[in-house]
Amino acid sequence: MEQITQLLYWISTGLMIPVMVLLLIFFIRALMLIGSFYSIYVQKLKFNKEMKSVFDKLNSKNVRDELQERSQHVKLLSFAYLSKVMRVEPTETHYHKVLNDFEIECQKDLSGSQTLAKLGPILGLMGTLIPMGPALVGLASGDIASMASNMQVAFATTVIGLLIGAVGFIILQIKRRWYATDINNLEFVVELLKKEK
Repeated sequence: MEQITQLLYWISTGLMIPVMVLLLIFFIRALMLIGSFYSIYVQKLKFNKEMKSVFDKLNSKNVRDELQERSQHVKLLSFAYLSKVMRVEPTETHYHKVLNDFEIECQKDLSGSQTLAKLGPILGLMGTLIPMGPALVGLASGDIASMASNMQVAFATTVIGLLIGAVGFIILQIKRRWYATDINNLEFVVELLKKEK
């Protein structure tokens, strides 16, 4: 029994460096995600303001004219697919395919935020619990310096893990709301294009 306990202790302490490396990688990834999210946010804010009035007055007669002139210079994912919807053959099957492709692209984009939201806190907790063993051993043997050092690592990894998770979660929630609106708008345009004769 003691050998199994010792083996588990070695495995868990051996995981400390990989956990810290992964936390640093995810922290850098979270910073990059914030930067890319900000640039999309600025574009989306500006364009949504302009497009709200356009969508309000769309009908089956003016849908192509209104949207083609506006979607040419926009680099947002939804407007790339809006252009695709207007270019494909006007059949139910083709429209359905474009809408499904858009949903798949949305899921791909959301997966980065989901990974951070889930794995950040998990790695933070692992980074907290692993040094607690040596900290308790240091406390028992009276080595306060060793205990303090291990506790510092434990708290630092917790904070970083939670920060990574928070960034991922917040961006995930905002993007989900965006994509729900985009899917609704695309379906609306598809319905208008179907009635277009």
